[in-house]
Amino acid sequence: MLKGDISTLLPQRKHGLSLKEAQEIFDQAYLVDQKNDDPEQFRAIGWCRGRLCSVIFEVRHDAEGEYHHLITAWKATKEEEQSHATNV
Repeated sequence: MLKGDISTLLPQRKHGLSLKEAQEIFDQAYLVDQKNDDPEQFRAIGWCRGRLCSVIFEVRHDAEGEYHHLITAWKATKEEEQSHATNV
């Protein structure tokens, strides 16, 4: 399940990709690695809108269970493209 604060409901395109669009990454095979320890954040690399993208997210919990809180998203860099091609 994906959730975010009110800003994720708006069609923001800070890095050329809205967080709403970035949710598509989790609908198919994607690569995840840990990006930060405090707060614990992860990077997912996967396909969205026909292009390879990356998102930073946190795993959070509420009364309904665990969900991904999206922080930011962008078009994958060359290094991220290579990592995805090698590991997925």
